[in-house]
Amino acid sequence: MQGKRLYRARKERMIAGVCGGLAQYLGVDPSLVRLVFLLLGLTVGGGFLAYLVCWIVIPEEPEA
Repeated sequence: MQGKRLYRARKERMIAGVCGGLAQYLGVDPSLVRLVFLLLGLTVGGGFLAYLVCWIVIPEEPEA
């Protein structure tokens, strides 16, 4: 049995595919995830740092 895996998206990509990959994993719209990162970045300041860490840590989706 294989569970869901978190990858950076190849199709729903604007910069690095982090938001698209998180959206695929959570089953939500990628725009919603992008909005959350933007709001975190503007209010708390941690959104940009979290995005960079995810960019480094989350592997890219393998080619089909």
